[in-house]
Amino acid sequence: MTVSAHDIAAELRRRLPGVGKKKLHKLLYYAHGHHLADLGTPLFSENVRAWRMGPVVGSLWQEEDRGEPAPEPHELSEAELNSIGYAISRYGNLTGNDLERFSHTEEPWIVSRQSYAEGGSDRINNDLIRDFFRRIDEDDDEAGAPREVIREWLSATRPSANPPSGTPTSREALVARLSVA
Repeated sequence: MTVSAHDIAAELRRRLPGVGKKKLHKLLYYAHGHHLADLGTPLFSENVRAWRMGPVVGSLWQEEDRGEPAPEPHELSEAELNSIGYAISRYGNLTGNDLERFSHTEEPWIVSRQSYAEGGSDRINNDLIRDFFRRIDEDDDEAGAPREVIREWLSATRPSANPPSGTPTSREALVARLSVA
């Protein structure tokens, strides 16, 4: 059963107290993308939208803006918890603005914004997200991050506090990746 973005957001907020709204939504997107790429299933059921500020779970953003109470959180699986942990370890040192700039260099947002500008939907298709994250995982493989270790880590029976070796986790490594794109 796919959980709600509310459930994933609650866990992100638990692990990152005081996380800003923009950063929260980018972390939702990155956790969702890596989960799709590595496990082949969506992390949450809601659609990711290509808003001006980057990928956003629009329904969650709007519900929170209206002050609607969050539903009671569901228990998350080990794989879901590990996908969240992976996103935090990889992107958590970046600011919301860093993540916005980062996402603006990526195909899912670019293609979806173009479609929206041409009168289409701003929804970012899960297949587009999955395929993009599979490609960046392959690029990371070539840079030394062992894909099988990442897959095992995400689907392990116990959440791990440590990302696989070779995974860029520092803010500097991720910002350096931004400047290359």
